Amino acid sequence: MTRPVRSPREAASFVDRVGIALVFPRDGIPLPSLWEAVAGDQPVEWVIEKEDGTKDFSPEMERVWSWKDELPAQKRACAGKHLRGWATLVSLKVLPSLYALTGLPAREDGFRQTELSSLEREVAEAVLVLGPLSSPELRQAIGCEDTARVNRALDLLQRKLVLTKAGTVTQGQGWPAGTYDVLARRYKLGRLPDEEVARLDIARIINAPDAPTLARTTGWNKREAARIFGALA
Repeated sequence: MTRPVRSPREAASFVDRVGIALVFPRDGIPLPSLWEAVAGDQPVEWVIEKEDGTKDFSPEMERVWSWKDELPAQKRACAGKHLRGWATLVSLKVLPSLYALTGLPAREDGFRQTELSSLEREVAEAVLVLGPLSSPELRQAIGCEDTARVNRALDLLQRKLVLTKAGTVTQGQGWPAGTYDVLARRYKLGRLPDEEVARLDIARIINAPDAPTLARTTGWNKREAARIFGALA
């Protein structure tokens, strides 16, 4: 039986050990998840019903929900929608390989060289100038009150590894709001590996059983996934 992860320190060690982890598991994706690491081998509910009839997170869900923000806030792991738009935790040892696949330079203003929409560029530049910002703060900074458009831009910028999660800030009401920072500024990436080396590194970490699963997990096209899978084999 696998011992469940019980502390932020153990959660950080888990991410370092596996390299890349989803926050929550996904069917058909051969990556471990923080939820599975916290819940352990036994079935655990995400939500529990209290004596007064109201519902709340289970203790395991409380840990996952907190640590997914605490780890990037303390720079113990990189976190964001960095793999296919899924909430992902990336070991800082693996991050240079994942970043190398973007084609961006390892500097904090590397996004200036990418093809971004006007709104994506505006959001990224606001974070570069003002520092980590939440979605409400970003909307105010750029003068755009369209929540859906700004959140969509934030999602795309995370997928492109331009922005990354930086923790949370307390709001006047409701849940704390997630904050975002420029990824290459927040983490010291150092010298990036060659793209081919980076792809092989990521494929080894994912350890997919076949090329289609590798393609489904990474978002690489089928031909590229088959080539890299064959090179590993």
